[in-house]
Amino acid sequence: MRDSSNPPDPLELIRWAHNTFSDKLIMTTSFGIYSAVMLHLATRVVPDIPVVWIDTGYLPPETYLFAEELRKRLSLNLHVYQSELSPARMETLYGKLHESRDPEDLDTYDYIRKVRPMTRALDALGGEAWIAGLRSEQTGARKQLKPVDKQNGTVKIHPILHWTRTDLLSYLDAHSLSAHPLHQEGYESVGDAHSSRPMTAQDQHPRETRFHGVKQECGLHLDLDQGQNRAFNSSRL
Repeated sequence: MRDSSNPPDPLELIRWAHNTFSDKLIMTTSFGIYSAVMLHLATRVVPDIPVVWIDTGYLPPETYLFAEELRKRLSLNLHVYQSELSPARMETLYGKLHESRDPEDLDTYDYIRKVRPMTRALDALGGEAWIAGLRSEQTGARKQLKPVDKQNGTVKIHPILHWTRTDLLSYLDAHSLSAHPLHQEGYESVGDAHSSRPMTAQDQHPRETRFHGVKQECGLHLDLDQGQNRAFNSSRL
């Protein structure tokens, strides 16, 4: 499966992952613009798959409402994880890292609010394999991924790695699923409210609308030696 020269069918890949890893298989969601696609695909094959959502505490209200809508419609086995530090405590101790244009500050923010909670989730759920809805056209790092890969010792499965935006919209339409509410306001990518914005005519790529345009990855889907190491080794943590 790992060395296949042709992109595997998403449902077949999910089925393979479930047969291989059984109850050690989890998936993540951000409840982002097109998250309904991956959630629907995965739960068609594994209805009770543990779905991990990292709630940073800074998400737009629309994301929380969208999450609840999908949780009910798809009967999601949802596991919500957050940082040990509340937003107020983090800002008091470290400042408003998310307002910085310094990549190191943003990496530290992502490590505290996203990476550490995800590590706890994998440990608590015994996750040895992780399904994620990453797509190769999203970022340079994701363009290098394989449908089955490894990250920090965990097997990563990417069923829709080679899908395009057109593929996503077609799937939503075919299954009467909705995109994130902010899609109607011009968003093509959404994460935290403070570092996401709608696309403009000047934007060449959706990821330019994230993280103040300073970086493209939130850290969850990178090996520690690909950019998170600065936050990981920070003396402030």
